[in-house]
Amino acid sequence: MTTKRPPTALEKMGLNSPMALALHLPSRYEDETELFTIDEALGLGRFHSIQTQGVVIRNQVMFRPRRQLLVTIEDDTGSLQLRFLNFYPSQQKQMAVGSHVRVRGEVREGYQGAEMVHPTVRAVTSDAPLPASLTPVYPASAGTSQTIIRKAVLQALRDASLKESLAEFLPSKLMAEIFPSNDWPPLQDAIAYLHQPPADANTQSLLERTHPAWRRVQFEELLAQQISLKRAHAIRRERRAPSFKRDQQISKVSTTNTSVEDGLFKVLPFKLTGAQARVWSEIGLDLSNTFPMNRLLQGDVGSGKTVIAALAAARAMDHGYQAAIMAPTEILAEQHYLKMKEWFEPLGVKIVWLSGSLKAKEKRLAQEMIESGDAQLIIGTHALIQDKVSFAKLGLAVIDEQHRFGVRQRLEIQQRVGSELFYCHQLMMTATPIPRTLAMTYYADLDVSVIDELPPGRKPIATKVVKAARRDEVIGGLHDWLTKGLQAYWVCPLIEESEVLQLQTAVESFEQLTQALPDFKVGLVHGRLKGEEKAAVMAAFKANEIQLLVATTVIEVGVDVPNAALMVIEHAERFGYAQIHQLRGRVGRGSADSVCILMYAEPLSLAAKERLQTLRETSDGFVIAERDLSLRGPGELLGAKQSGDAMLRFVDLQRDAWLIELAQLAAERLLAEHGDLVERHLERWLGSRTEFLKA
Repeated sequence: MTTKRPPTALEKMGLNSPMALALHLPSRYEDETELFTIDEALGLGRFHSIQTQGVVIRNQVMFRPRRQLLVTIEDDTGSLQLRFLNFYPSQQKQMAVGSHVRVRGEVREGYQGAEMVHPTVRAVTSDAPLPASLTPVYPASAGTSQTIIRKAVLQALRDASLKESLAEFLPSKLMAEIFPSNDWPPLQDAIAYLHQPPADANTQSLLERTHPAWRRVQFEELLAQQISLKRAHAIRRERRAPSFKRDQQISKVSTTNTSVEDGLFKVLPFKLTGAQARVWSEIGLDLSNTFPMNRLLQGDVGSGKTVIAALAAARAMDHGYQAAIMAPTEILAEQHYLKMKEWFEPLGVKIVWLSGSLKAKEKRLAQEMIESGDAQLIIGTHALIQDKVSFAKLGLAVIDEQHRFGVRQRLEIQQRVGSELFYCHQLMMTATPIPRTLAMTYYADLDVSVIDELPPGRKPIATKVVKAARRDEVIGGLHDWLTKGLQAYWVCPLIEESEVLQLQTAVESFEQLTQALPDFKVGLVHGRLKGEEKAAVMAAFKANEIQLLVATTVIEVGVDVPNAALMVIEHAERFGYAQIHQLRGRVGRGSADSVCILMYAEPLSLAAKERLQTLRETSDGFVIAERDLSLRGPGELLGAKQSGDAMLRFVDLQRDAWLIELAQLAAERLLAEHGDLVERHLERWLGSRTEFLKA
C-alpha cells in the first residue's frame, strides 16, 4: 500500500503545473544587474536599495540591547556593517569570516556608522557574473523562499507543454480590428518578459502594470471572464421559467375580487415615483419572459425598492406561484415581514416568517406551510436556503442586499429553487450602488435597473464631522433635539470593552447617555440580543416609547422610523464608506431636517480623513461606491472573499477600465464567429472557476 505524499510548499500555493507557475507573475523586481563598490554604495544607497559585495572580516552575535547578528564586509574601497535582528544558524554559517558575499539593501546610519539592516545576501565568487535581467520578486506564502519559486518558474518556462498551453490562437484579424495600433507582444513572449525583464526595461511601467507585456496578459484574463459571463447569459435564456404576463393571471389567490397586484396598488398609501414606475415596467417585462429573470435593482437608501419587490411578488402569486424574500439580517428581514403583512394581509395573502431564531415547533410549522404551498409569500434570512426548506412552487426569489450573501449563497438559492421543469425568476436588490467598472466585469450576466429618484418629501441629510473631544457638546445638542419631540440614533462599533481598540462601547454609551438624558427613554440594541428582545426594542423605538436608540451596526439596513432624524456615529473613523452611507440612510425619512454627525477620535489616518471628508461632501451612492472600490477592491464588495477563489488577478478595475470594453467586444466576436476557440481560452484562464462568474 502506497502512502500519499504530503503536498510541497509550491503545491500548497496552487503552483502544481507549468501553466500555474507561468501565470504566477512577479509583484515587483529588484535590480541586481548593477554592482557598486562599498565606497560608492555608502554614497548612493541611503534612499534606495543598492548592491555591493565584499569579504566577511567579522561575524559575531551580540546580546545588547537585544540578540542580533553583526557582520562586517570589506573590499578595496572600504567596509560596511550588516545587521540582522532575526537570523538562522544557516545564515551565520553562510557569512563565515573569509567568505565572499554579494549584498543588496538600503544603506542607513547606525550606532557605529553606515550599515544595511536585513539585506539580501548571496554567497558568490568575487568574479561572479551579474544577471542580465531584473530579479523577480514573487507573491509567496510563509516558508516558501524566493529562490525555490524562481527556480520552479524558470523550469516551467522551459517545459515543452507550456508552448502549447500559451499558444497564440486568437485570430490576428480580430485582434487587429479591435486594437488597430496594437504593439502588444504574443502571449508567450509577454509572460517570459514579465518573469525576466531585461536590465534596461521600463521598471516604472512594469511596477504600475501598464507595460505592453502586462496589457497582453490583462486583456487575455478579461476576455476569458467576459466570454464566461456572456455565455452564462445565453445559457440562462435557454432555461425554462414560468411566464407571468400581466393580463394572463391564472390564479386569483386574493380573497377579494381583484388580483393581488391590483389590490396592492389600491392599499399602497402613495403613488410610484417616475423612477419606480420605469423600473417596475422593466421587471414586469422580465417576468413575462419564458426564461428566468436575473435582474439587479439598485437604489439608494430610502428610494423605495421594497415596493418593487412587493409588486413582483404579487405578480408571481397571481399566477399561482410562491414568492420568497431573503435578507441578510433578522432586523432587515423582519422589517420586510412587517411591511409585507401591512400591505398583503388585507388582500388575504398567507405570509410565512422563517429565521434561525424561531423555536423548533414554529420553524417546523413554517416549513410545512412552505412545502404544502399554503404559504404564498415567504420572508426570512439565510434560513430560507437550508436543506430542510422545500418550496412547493417557487416562482420568484428576491434577495435583498445581495452582496452580503456572497457568491456561493447566490448560487445556492439559484440551484435550490430550480427544478427539471423550470427555474424561478430572481431579483437582487442593493442600496450599495455597484460601480460601473464592477458591473461591467462581474455583473455582466445581470440586467440592471436603477431607482435614481427619491420619493417626494425626502430631504437631503446634512453631514457634520466632529472630534470626539466635543462629545459633551454633541450630547447637549442631542438633548435640544429630543426636546423638540424628534428621535435619534447613537451608533457604536463594539458591544463590550476591547483592550485592543479601546473604543467607547455601546453598553458604556448607553449607560452614559441614560444618565445624561434623564428626561428621555434610551434603548439599546446589538447583535447579541435574542431575536424577541431585539424586536421589542425596535417596536418601542418605532412607537416613540424610546426616544434615543443606542445601537451597533445591526441597524445598518432595514430600520424605518420617520421621526428619527438625527444620527450620531461614534468612532466613525472605524467604519467603511458603505457602512456609514447605509447607516446615514436610516435618517431623512420624515419631514424634519435630518443630520448625521460623524464623531472621530484622533489621530486620524490619511485614509480615514479622506473617507470622512468624502462622506461629508457627498451623499451620492455611486461616488461613494467608486471610492469604496478603490479602497477595498472587488473581492470584498462582491462578497467573493468567502469563496476562496481569486478574482481578477492581474487587472485593476479603475486603472484598466478602458480594457473592459475592448474585452467585451472581443468576447462577442469570438462567441459569434470562433466558437471552437472559446473552450480553449476559458480552460487556459479559468479552469474550474467559471461557475463563480455565473453567480
